[in-house]
Amino acid sequence: MGRVSHLDESKVVIRMKDIVKKFGDFTANDHINLTVHKGEVHAILGENGAGKSTMMNVLCGLYKPTSGQIFINEKEVHFSSPKDAIDIGIGMVHQHFMLIQPFTVTENIILGMEPVKGLVVDKESARKKVMELSERYNMKVDPDAKIEDISVGMQQRVEILKVLYRGADTLILDEPTASLTPQEIEGLMEIIQNLTADGKSVILITHKLKEITASSDNCTIIRQGKYINTVKVDEVNENDLAAMMVGRDVNFKVEKKEMTPGEIVLDVRDIRAKDYRDVEILKGLSLNVRRGEIVGLAGVDGNGQTELVEVLTGLRKAESGQVTVLGRDVFNKSPKETFESGISSIPADRQKHGLILDFSVEDNMILQHFEEEPYSSKKFLNRKAIREHATELMDKFDIRPRGTEGNPAGTLSGGNQQKVIISREVTNDKELLIAVNPTRGLDVGAIEFVHKYLVEQRNKNRAILLVSFELDEIMSLSDRIEVIFDGQITGSVPGKDADEKELGFMMAGGKKHE
Repeated sequence: MGRVSHLDESKVVIRMKDIVKKFGDFTANDHINLTVHKGEVHAILGENGAGKSTMMNVLCGLYKPTSGQIFINEKEVHFSSPKDAIDIGIGMVHQHFMLIQPFTVTENIILGMEPVKGLVVDKESARKKVMELSERYNMKVDPDAKIEDISVGMQQRVEILKVLYRGADTLILDEPTASLTPQEIEGLMEIIQNLTADGKSVILITHKLKEITASSDNCTIIRQGKYINTVKVDEVNENDLAAMMVGRDVNFKVEKKEMTPGEIVLDVRDIRAKDYRDVEILKGLSLNVRRGEIVGLAGVDGNGQTELVEVLTGLRKAESGQVTVLGRDVFNKSPKETFESGISSIPADRQKHGLILDFSVEDNMILQHFEEEPYSSKKFLNRKAIREHATELMDKFDIRPRGTEGNPAGTLSGGNQQKVIISREVTNDKELLIAVNPTRGLDVGAIEFVHKYLVEQRNKNRAILLVSFELDEIMSLSDRIEVIFDGQITGSVPGKDADEKELGFMMAGGKKHE
Protein backbone atom coordinates (compact mmCIF):
# COMPACT_ATOMS: atom_id res chain seq x y z
CA MET A 1 0.00 0.00 0.00
CA GLY A 2 1.62 3.26 -1.10
CA ARG A 3 1.19 6.46 0.82
CA VAL A 4 -0.80 9.43 -0.52
CA SER A 5 1.21 12.33 0.90
CA HIS A 6 -0.45 15.31 2.60
CA LEU A 7 2.87 16.91 3.54
CA ASP A 8 2.98 20.74 3.55
CA GLU A 9 6.71 21.53 3.41
CA SER A 10 6.10 25.25 3.91
CA LYS A 11 4.77 24.70 7.44
CA VAL A 12 7.11 23.36 10.12
CA VAL A 13 5.11 22.29 13.18
CA ILE A 14 7.91 20.78 15.32
CA ARG A 15 11.62 21.42 15.47
CA MET A 16 13.90 19.69 17.98
CA LYS A 17 17.39 21.15 17.95
CA ASP A 18 20.52 19.58 19.49
CA ILE A 19 18.56 17.68 22.15
CA VAL A 20 20.73 16.06 24.84
CA LYS A 21 19.16 13.88 27.55
CA LYS A 22 21.30 12.33 30.27
CA PHE A 23 20.38 9.95 33.07
CA GLY A 24 23.29 10.32 35.51
CA ASP A 25 26.41 9.49 33.48
CA PHE A 26 24.43 7.74 30.72
CA THR A 27 23.64 9.84 27.62
CA ALA A 28 20.42 8.50 26.06
CA ASN A 29 20.12 11.30 23.47
CA ASP A 30 23.29 12.92 22.15
CA HIS A 31 22.56 16.10 20.08
CA ILE A 32 19.46 14.87 18.26
CA ASN A 33 17.61 16.93 15.62
CA LEU A 34 14.12 16.53 14.22
CA THR A 35 11.91 18.61 11.89
CA VAL A 36 8.24 17.70 11.32
CA HIS A 37 5.88 19.42 8.84
CA LYS A 38 2.10 19.76 8.78
CA GLY A 39 0.34 16.71 7.33
CA GLU A 40 3.51 14.61 7.43
CA VAL A 41 4.15 11.05 8.58
CA HIS A 42 7.68 11.19 9.97
CA ALA A 43 9.27 7.89 11.01
CA ILE A 44 11.89 7.66 13.75
CA LEU A 45 14.03 4.60 13.09
CA GLY A 46 16.58 3.06 15.44
CA GLU A 47 17.61 -0.17 17.13
CA ASN A 48 16.21 -1.29 20.49
CA GLY A 49 17.64 1.08 23.07
CA ALA A 50 18.84 3.63 20.47
CA GLY A 51 17.02 6.42 22.33
CA LYS A 52 13.83 6.74 20.22
CA SER A 53 11.36 6.60 23.10
CA THR A 54 13.54 8.89 25.27
CA MET A 55 13.57 11.46 22.49
CA MET A 56 9.76 11.31 22.20
CA ASN A 57 9.31 11.42 25.99
CA VAL A 58 11.24 14.72 25.87
CA LEU A 59 8.94 15.98 23.11
CA CYS A 60 5.75 15.03 24.97
CA GLY A 61 6.86 16.61 28.27
CA LEU A 62 7.57 13.43 30.29
CA TYR A 63 11.32 14.23 30.47
CA LYS A 64 13.07 17.60 30.56
CA PRO A 65 16.00 17.78 28.13
CA THR A 66 19.45 18.21 29.68
CA SER A 67 20.14 20.74 26.90
CA GLY A 68 18.80 21.74 23.47
CA GLN A 69 15.68 23.51 22.22
CA ILE A 70 12.13 22.59 21.17
CA PHE A 71 10.11 24.83 18.83
CA ILE A 72 6.38 24.35 18.17
CA ASN A 73 5.08 26.35 15.20
CA GLU A 74 8.46 28.16 15.25
CA LYS A 75 8.04 29.36 18.90
CA GLU A 76 10.40 27.99 21.55
CA VAL A 77 8.63 26.04 24.30
CA HIS A 78 9.60 24.59 27.70
CA PHE A 79 7.43 21.75 28.99
CA SER A 80 7.24 20.89 32.67
CA SER A 81 4.70 18.04 32.21
CA PRO A 82 2.79 16.07 29.53
CA LYS A 83 -0.16 18.39 30.21
CA ASP A 84 1.86 21.33 28.83
CA ALA A 85 2.58 19.32 25.67
CA ILE A 86 -1.04 18.23 25.16
CA ASP A 87 -2.22 21.82 25.75
CA ILE A 88 -0.04 22.89 22.83
CA GLY A 89 -1.24 19.98 20.66
CA ILE A 90 1.21 17.06 21.12
CA GLY A 91 -0.14 13.68 22.23
CA MET A 92 1.65 10.34 22.61
CA VAL A 93 0.27 6.82 22.28
CA HIS A 94 2.66 4.59 24.23
CA GLN A 95 3.67 1.07 23.21
CA HIS A 96 2.13 -0.44 26.35
CA PHE A 97 -1.35 1.04 26.68
CA MET A 98 -2.49 3.11 29.66
CA LEU A 99 -6.14 2.00 29.81
CA ILE A 100 -8.35 1.00 32.74
CA GLN A 101 -9.69 -2.46 31.90
CA PRO A 102 -13.15 -2.46 33.62
CA PHE A 103 -13.99 1.05 32.28
CA THR A 104 -15.81 1.63 28.99
CA VAL A 105 -14.19 3.09 25.88
CA THR A 106 -15.85 6.49 26.52
CA GLU A 107 -14.87 6.53 30.22
CA ASN A 108 -11.23 5.89 29.29
CA ILE A 109 -11.18 8.57 26.61
CA ILE A 110 -12.61 11.36 28.81
CA LEU A 111 -10.75 10.40 32.00
CA GLY A 112 -9.46 13.56 33.70
CA MET A 113 -11.34 15.78 31.20
CA GLU A 114 -14.92 14.81 31.97
CA PRO A 115 -17.49 17.33 30.66
CA VAL A 116 -19.77 18.41 33.52
CA LYS A 117 -23.44 19.40 33.52
CA GLY A 118 -24.19 21.00 36.87
CA LEU A 119 -22.55 18.66 39.40
CA VAL A 120 -22.57 15.45 37.33
CA VAL A 121 -20.48 14.15 34.45
CA ASP A 122 -22.26 14.74 31.14
CA LYS A 123 -21.71 11.25 29.73
CA GLU A 124 -24.08 11.78 26.82
CA SER A 125 -22.20 14.74 25.33
CA ALA A 126 -18.88 12.91 25.93
CA ARG A 127 -20.19 9.81 24.15
CA LYS A 128 -21.41 11.99 21.26
CA LYS A 129 -17.98 13.62 20.87
CA VAL A 130 -16.27 10.20 20.97
CA MET A 131 -18.65 8.93 18.24
CA GLU A 132 -17.95 12.02 16.09
CA LEU A 133 -14.16 11.56 16.36
CA SER A 134 -14.46 7.83 15.69
CA GLU A 135 -16.54 8.41 12.54
CA ARG A 136 -14.42 11.34 11.32
CA TYR A 137 -11.28 9.15 11.16
CA ASN A 138 -13.17 5.90 10.35
CA MET A 139 -12.08 4.07 13.52
CA LYS A 140 -15.28 2.04 14.10
CA VAL A 141 -15.00 1.99 17.91
CA ASP A 142 -17.93 0.99 20.16
CA PRO A 143 -18.10 3.77 22.80
CA ASP A 144 -19.91 1.54 25.32
CA ALA A 145 -17.66 -1.54 25.15
CA LYS A 146 -15.45 -2.34 28.14
CA ILE A 147 -11.70 -2.28 27.49
CA GLU A 148 -11.29 -5.84 28.84
CA ASP A 149 -13.65 -7.13 26.13
CA ILE A 150 -12.02 -5.57 23.04
CA SER A 151 -9.03 -6.58 20.91
CA VAL A 152 -5.54 -5.05 21.18
CA GLY A 153 -6.10 -3.25 17.86
CA MET A 154 -9.31 -1.66 19.20
CA GLN A 155 -7.56 -0.68 22.45
CA GLN A 156 -4.97 1.16 20.38
CA ARG A 157 -7.73 3.08 18.59
CA VAL A 158 -9.05 4.10 22.01
CA GLU A 159 -5.58 5.45 22.89
CA ILE A 160 -5.50 7.43 19.62
CA LEU A 161 -8.99 8.80 20.30
CA LYS A 162 -7.87 9.75 23.82
CA VAL A 163 -5.18 12.13 22.46
CA LEU A 164 -7.48 13.44 19.69
CA TYR A 165 -10.17 14.17 22.33
CA ARG A 166 -7.58 16.31 24.11
CA GLY A 167 -6.97 18.31 20.93
CA ALA A 168 -3.71 16.83 19.61
CA ASP A 169 -2.47 18.13 16.23
CA THR A 170 0.69 15.99 16.32
CA LEU A 171 0.39 12.34 17.37
CA ILE A 172 3.41 10.32 18.46
CA LEU A 173 2.83 6.58 17.96
CA ASP A 174 5.40 4.44 19.80
CA GLU A 175 5.86 1.03 18.11
CA PRO A 176 2.16 1.07 17.17
CA THR A 177 2.14 -2.24 15.28
CA ALA A 178 4.19 -4.34 17.73
CA SER A 179 1.20 -6.42 18.86
CA LEU A 180 -1.21 -6.04 15.93
CA THR A 181 -2.31 -8.65 13.40
CA PRO A 182 -1.67 -7.95 9.67
CA GLN A 183 -5.33 -6.92 9.26
CA GLU A 184 -5.14 -4.51 12.23
CA ILE A 185 -1.91 -3.02 10.82
CA GLU A 186 -3.73 -2.29 7.55
CA GLY A 187 -6.52 -0.61 9.52
CA LEU A 188 -3.99 1.50 11.44
CA MET A 189 -2.32 2.65 8.21
CA GLU A 190 -5.73 3.82 6.95
CA ILE A 191 -6.31 5.74 10.19
CA ILE A 192 -2.89 7.43 9.84
CA GLN A 193 -3.82 8.37 6.27
CA ASN A 194 -7.13 9.87 7.48
CA LEU A 195 -5.34 11.85 10.23
CA THR A 196 -2.81 13.44 7.86
CA ALA A 197 -5.54 14.16 5.28
CA ASP A 198 -7.16 16.21 8.06
CA GLY A 199 -3.94 18.21 8.55
CA LYS A 200 -2.61 16.30 11.58
CA SER A 201 1.06 15.26 11.71
CA VAL A 202 2.12 11.77 12.82
CA ILE A 203 5.48 10.75 14.29
CA LEU A 204 5.93 7.01 13.95
CA ILE A 205 8.50 5.30 16.20
CA THR A 206 9.22 1.95 14.63
CA HIS A 207 11.84 -0.45 13.39
CA LYS A 208 9.63 -2.23 10.86
CA LEU A 209 11.12 -1.18 7.56
CA LYS A 210 8.15 -2.33 5.47
CA GLU A 211 5.84 -0.01 7.38
CA ILE A 212 8.14 2.96 6.92
CA THR A 213 8.35 2.49 3.16
CA ALA A 214 4.54 2.02 3.00
CA SER A 215 3.43 4.87 5.24
CA SER A 216 6.05 7.60 5.79
CA ASP A 217 7.18 10.75 3.98
CA ASN A 218 10.50 11.23 5.79
CA CYS A 219 12.56 9.16 8.18
CA THR A 220 15.05 10.23 10.84
CA ILE A 221 17.57 7.54 11.82
CA ILE A 222 19.27 7.47 15.24
CA ARG A 223 21.94 5.04 16.39
CA GLN A 224 23.19 4.61 19.97
CA GLY A 225 21.62 7.93 20.95
CA LYS A 226 23.17 9.94 18.10
CA TYR A 227 21.48 11.59 15.10
CA ILE A 228 22.56 9.82 11.88
CA ASN A 229 20.45 11.24 9.05
CA THR A 230 17.01 12.31 7.78
CA VAL A 231 16.00 10.85 4.42
CA LYS A 232 13.07 11.09 2.00
CA VAL A 233 11.50 7.63 2.18
CA ASP A 234 10.77 7.34 -1.55
CA GLU A 235 14.47 7.84 -2.32
CA VAL A 236 15.75 4.85 -0.23
CA ASN A 237 15.05 1.13 0.04
CA GLU A 238 14.74 -1.18 3.05
CA ASN A 239 18.41 -2.28 2.83
CA ASP A 240 19.59 1.35 2.91
CA LEU A 241 17.47 2.06 5.99
CA ALA A 242 18.65 -1.13 7.76
CA ALA A 243 22.32 -0.33 7.12
CA MET A 244 21.94 3.24 8.46
CA MET A 245 20.11 1.97 11.53
CA VAL A 246 22.48 -0.87 12.49
CA GLY A 247 25.71 0.56 11.04
CA ARG A 248 26.34 -2.49 8.86
CA ASP A 249 24.65 -4.52 6.12
CA VAL A 250 21.93 -6.83 7.41
CA ASN A 251 21.21 -10.26 5.95
CA PHE A 252 17.43 -10.66 5.60
CA LYS A 253 17.71 -14.25 4.39
CA VAL A 254 17.84 -17.00 7.03
CA GLU A 255 20.71 -19.41 6.33
CA LYS A 256 19.93 -22.98 7.34
CA LYS A 257 21.29 -26.33 6.25
CA GLU A 258 19.11 -29.26 5.18
CA MET A 259 18.30 -31.63 8.06
CA THR A 260 16.36 -34.87 8.33
CA PRO A 261 14.00 -34.60 11.34
CA GLY A 262 14.43 -37.26 14.03
CA GLU A 263 12.05 -38.78 16.59
CA ILE A 264 8.78 -37.09 17.60
CA VAL A 265 9.35 -34.81 20.62
CA LEU A 266 5.93 -33.17 20.93
CA ASP A 267 2.82 -35.15 20.07
CA VAL A 268 -0.55 -33.40 20.36
CA ARG A 269 -3.70 -35.40 19.63
CA ASP A 270 -7.31 -34.31 19.38
CA ILE A 271 -7.06 -31.41 21.81
CA ARG A 272 -10.30 -29.66 22.71
CA ALA A 273 -10.32 -26.51 24.83
CA LYS A 274 -12.46 -23.46 25.60
CA ASP A 275 -11.51 -19.78 25.50
CA TYR A 276 -12.14 -17.13 28.19
CA ARG A 277 -15.80 -16.80 27.08
CA ASP A 278 -16.29 -20.54 27.69
CA VAL A 279 -16.68 -21.13 23.92
CA GLU A 280 -14.91 -24.11 22.32
CA ILE A 281 -11.87 -22.75 20.46
CA LEU A 282 -9.66 -25.84 19.96
CA LYS A 283 -11.78 -28.38 18.11
CA GLY A 284 -9.83 -31.62 17.97
CA LEU A 285 -6.41 -30.20 17.03
CA SER A 286 -3.52 -32.59 16.33
CA LEU A 287 0.12 -31.89 15.42
CA ASN A 288 3.63 -33.10 16.14
CA VAL A 289 7.16 -31.64 16.19
CA ARG A 290 10.30 -33.74 15.68
CA ARG A 291 13.91 -33.34 16.72
CA GLY A 292 15.90 -31.11 14.38
CA GLU A 293 12.96 -29.27 12.86
CA ILE A 294 11.18 -25.95 13.16
CA VAL A 295 7.44 -26.32 12.75
CA GLY A 296 5.72 -23.00 12.01
CA LEU A 297 2.11 -22.52 13.07
CA ALA A 298 0.55 -20.06 10.61
CA GLY A 299 -2.83 -18.50 11.18
CA VAL A 300 -4.78 -15.29 11.72
CA ASP A 301 -4.90 -14.27 15.39
CA GLY A 302 -7.90 -15.68 17.23
CA ASN A 303 -7.99 -19.15 15.65
CA GLY A 304 -6.76 -20.95 18.77
CA GLN A 305 -2.98 -20.39 18.69
CA THR A 306 -2.94 -18.61 22.06
CA GLU A 307 -5.05 -21.29 23.74
CA LEU A 308 -2.93 -24.10 22.26
CA VAL A 309 0.27 -22.57 23.64
CA GLU A 310 -1.42 -22.04 27.03
CA VAL A 311 -2.49 -25.72 27.11
CA LEU A 312 1.04 -26.88 26.19
CA THR A 313 2.73 -24.68 28.82
CA GLY A 314 0.27 -25.45 31.64
CA LEU A 315 -1.47 -22.06 31.73
CA ARG A 316 -4.85 -23.43 30.61
CA LYS A 317 -6.67 -26.73 31.12
CA ALA A 318 -7.94 -28.55 28.03
CA GLU A 319 -11.28 -30.38 28.03
CA SER A 320 -9.88 -33.53 26.42
CA GLY A 321 -7.07 -34.92 24.25
CA GLN A 322 -3.46 -36.12 24.64
CA VAL A 323 -0.14 -34.28 24.90
CA THR A 324 3.18 -36.10 25.24
CA VAL A 325 6.82 -34.96 25.22
CA LEU A 326 9.14 -37.84 24.21
CA GLY A 327 6.39 -40.22 25.27
CA ARG A 328 5.88 -38.59 28.71
CA ASP A 329 2.32 -37.50 29.46
CA VAL A 330 2.13 -33.71 29.99
CA PHE A 331 -1.62 -33.29 29.44
CA ASN A 332 -3.08 -30.65 31.81
CA LYS A 333 0.07 -30.53 33.96
CA SER A 334 1.16 -27.40 35.85
CA PRO A 335 3.62 -24.88 34.29
CA LYS A 336 6.38 -26.23 36.59
CA GLU A 337 5.67 -29.84 35.54
CA THR A 338 5.61 -29.02 31.82
CA PHE A 339 8.93 -27.16 32.21
CA GLU A 340 10.48 -30.11 34.04
CA SER A 341 9.17 -32.46 31.34
CA GLY A 342 11.24 -30.62 28.73
CA ILE A 343 9.23 -27.62 27.44
CA SER A 344 10.60 -24.09 27.51
CA SER A 345 8.78 -21.14 25.96
CA ILE A 346 9.16 -17.59 24.73
CA PRO A 347 5.68 -16.26 25.63
CA ALA A 348 3.49 -13.95 23.53
CA ASP A 349 3.15 -11.27 26.22
CA ARG A 350 6.62 -10.50 27.56
CA GLN A 351 5.36 -8.22 30.32
CA LYS A 352 2.57 -10.48 31.57
CA HIS A 353 4.05 -13.97 31.21
CA GLY A 354 7.73 -13.50 30.36
CA LEU A 355 9.18 -11.23 33.02
CA ILE A 356 8.60 -9.96 36.54
CA LEU A 357 9.14 -6.29 35.71
CA ASP A 358 9.97 -5.19 39.27
CA PHE A 359 12.63 -7.93 39.63
CA SER A 360 16.16 -7.18 38.47
CA VAL A 361 17.36 -8.28 35.04
CA GLU A 362 19.69 -10.83 36.68
CA ASP A 363 16.89 -12.36 38.79
CA ASN A 364 14.64 -12.65 35.71
CA MET A 365 17.37 -14.69 34.02
CA ILE A 366 17.21 -17.46 36.68
CA LEU A 367 13.47 -17.50 37.40
CA GLN A 368 13.11 -21.28 36.94
CA HIS A 369 16.45 -22.10 38.64
CA PHE A 370 16.75 -19.86 41.70
CA GLU A 371 16.59 -22.87 44.06
CA GLU A 372 19.42 -24.69 42.29
CA GLU A 373 23.23 -24.64 42.42
CA PRO A 374 25.18 -22.46 41.70
CA TYR A 375 22.51 -19.74 42.18
CA SER A 376 21.63 -20.77 45.72
CA SER A 377 22.75 -23.12 48.43
CA LYS A 378 21.02 -23.89 51.73
CA LYS A 379 18.19 -21.52 50.73
CA PHE A 380 20.54 -18.52 50.36
CA LEU A 381 20.99 -16.85 46.97
CA ASN A 382 24.52 -16.66 45.62
CA ARG A 383 24.51 -13.09 44.29
CA LYS A 384 27.96 -13.37 42.72
CA ALA A 385 27.01 -16.40 40.58
CA ILE A 386 23.70 -14.79 39.58
CA ARG A 387 25.45 -11.56 38.52
CA GLU A 388 28.15 -13.45 36.55
CA HIS A 389 25.49 -15.50 34.73
CA ALA A 390 23.57 -12.32 33.82
CA THR A 391 26.69 -10.46 32.63
CA GLU A 392 27.63 -13.40 30.41
CA LEU A 393 24.14 -13.54 28.83
CA MET A 394 23.97 -9.76 28.36
CA ASP A 395 27.25 -9.86 26.46
CA LYS A 396 26.31 -12.90 24.41
CA PHE A 397 22.81 -11.65 23.48
CA ASP A 398 23.77 -7.97 23.15
CA ILE A 399 21.30 -6.80 25.82
CA ARG A 400 21.61 -3.02 26.29
CA PRO A 401 22.52 -0.90 28.12
CA ARG A 402 25.36 -2.99 29.63
CA GLY A 403 25.92 -2.83 33.35
CA THR A 404 22.18 -2.86 34.17
CA GLU A 405 22.10 -6.41 35.58
CA GLY A 406 20.83 -5.14 38.95
CA ASN A 407 18.21 -2.77 37.49
CA PRO A 408 14.50 -3.73 37.30
CA ALA A 409 13.69 -5.49 33.99
CA GLY A 410 10.90 -2.94 33.45
CA THR A 411 13.49 -0.19 32.86
CA LEU A 412 14.81 -1.85 29.66
CA SER A 413 13.33 -1.06 26.23
CA GLY A 414 10.73 -3.55 24.94
CA GLY A 415 13.18 -5.18 22.52
CA ASN A 416 15.81 -5.66 25.22
CA GLN A 417 13.19 -7.16 27.55
CA GLN A 418 12.49 -9.67 24.75
CA LYS A 419 16.21 -10.49 24.53
CA VAL A 420 16.29 -11.19 28.30
CA ILE A 421 13.53 -13.81 27.85
CA ILE A 422 15.16 -15.36 24.79
CA SER A 423 18.57 -15.57 26.48
CA ARG A 424 16.98 -17.32 29.47
CA GLU A 425 14.84 -19.80 27.50
CA VAL A 426 17.55 -20.76 25.00
CA THR A 427 19.99 -21.31 27.88
CA ASN A 428 17.43 -23.55 29.62
CA ASP A 429 18.26 -26.05 26.86
CA LYS A 430 15.03 -28.08 26.88
CA GLU A 431 13.94 -30.72 24.33
CA LEU A 432 11.18 -28.46 22.95
CA LEU A 433 11.21 -24.68 22.57
CA ILE A 434 7.87 -22.99 21.92
CA ALA A 435 8.54 -19.53 20.47
CA VAL A 436 5.51 -17.23 20.26
CA ASN A 437 6.08 -14.08 18.15
CA PRO A 438 9.75 -14.22 19.23
CA THR A 439 10.80 -11.11 17.27
CA ARG A 440 7.83 -8.90 18.18
CA GLY A 441 9.09 -5.37 18.70
CA LEU A 442 12.67 -6.19 17.70
CA ASP A 443 14.76 -4.24 15.19
CA VAL A 444 16.23 -5.88 12.08
CA GLY A 445 19.66 -6.47 13.65
CA ALA A 446 18.06 -8.21 16.64
CA ILE A 447 15.64 -10.18 14.42
CA GLU A 448 18.59 -11.52 12.42
CA PHE A 449 20.20 -12.50 15.74
CA VAL A 450 17.08 -14.30 17.12
CA HIS A 451 16.51 -16.18 13.85
CA LYS A 452 20.13 -17.36 13.96
CA TYR A 453 19.60 -18.65 17.53
CA LEU A 454 16.40 -20.53 16.64
CA VAL A 455 18.16 -22.23 13.72
CA GLU A 456 21.11 -23.00 16.01
CA GLN A 457 18.73 -24.75 18.47
CA ARG A 458 17.27 -26.77 15.58
CA ASN A 459 20.77 -27.71 14.44
CA LYS A 460 21.45 -29.00 17.97
CA ASN A 461 18.60 -31.47 17.40
CA ARG A 462 16.07 -29.58 19.50
CA ALA A 463 12.41 -29.39 18.44
CA ILE A 464 11.00 -25.91 17.83
CA LEU A 465 7.35 -24.90 17.57
CA LEU A 466 7.22 -21.38 16.11
CA VAL A 467 3.95 -19.48 16.49
CA SER A 468 4.07 -16.16 14.66
CA PHE A 469 1.73 -13.68 13.00
CA GLU A 470 4.60 -12.56 10.75
CA LEU A 471 4.09 -14.71 7.67
CA ASP A 472 7.57 -13.79 6.36
CA GLU A 473 9.07 -15.15 9.57
CA ILE A 474 7.11 -18.42 9.37
CA MET A 475 8.10 -18.90 5.72
CA SER A 476 11.80 -18.14 6.15
CA LEU A 477 12.36 -20.21 9.32
CA SER A 478 10.05 -23.23 9.13
CA ASP A 479 10.98 -26.67 7.86
CA ARG A 480 7.27 -27.50 7.91
CA ILE A 481 4.29 -25.14 8.13
CA GLU A 482 1.01 -26.19 9.77
CA VAL A 483 -1.96 -23.90 9.08
CA ILE A 484 -4.45 -23.36 11.92
CA PHE A 485 -7.99 -22.21 11.19
CA ASP A 486 -11.00 -22.27 13.52
CA GLY A 487 -9.26 -24.41 16.14
CA GLN A 488 -8.00 -27.12 13.80
CA ILE A 489 -4.98 -27.82 11.60
CA THR A 490 -6.33 -27.44 8.08
CA GLY A 491 -3.21 -28.04 6.03
CA SER A 492 0.51 -28.78 6.09
CA VAL A 493 3.17 -27.46 3.68
CA PRO A 494 6.95 -28.11 3.54
CA GLY A 495 8.71 -24.82 4.38
CA LYS A 496 10.74 -24.75 1.18
CA ASP A 497 7.57 -25.03 -0.97
CA ALA A 498 5.64 -22.32 0.90
CA ASP A 499 3.80 -19.75 -1.19
CA GLU A 500 2.50 -16.60 0.54
CA LYS A 501 -0.73 -16.42 -1.49
CA GLU A 502 -1.60 -20.06 -0.91
CA LEU A 503 -0.83 -19.82 2.81
CA GLY A 504 -2.97 -16.67 3.08
CA PHE A 505 -5.80 -18.52 1.31
CA MET A 506 -5.50 -21.49 3.71
CA MET A 507 -5.30 -19.15 6.74
CA ALA A 508 -8.67 -17.72 5.67
CA GLY A 509 -10.19 -21.22 5.66
CA GLY A 510 -9.53 -22.23 2.04
CA LYS A 511 -8.43 -25.78 1.21
CA LYS A 512 -4.90 -26.54 0.02
CA HIS A 513 -4.51 -26.92 -3.75
CA GLU A 514 -2.95 -30.32 -4.39
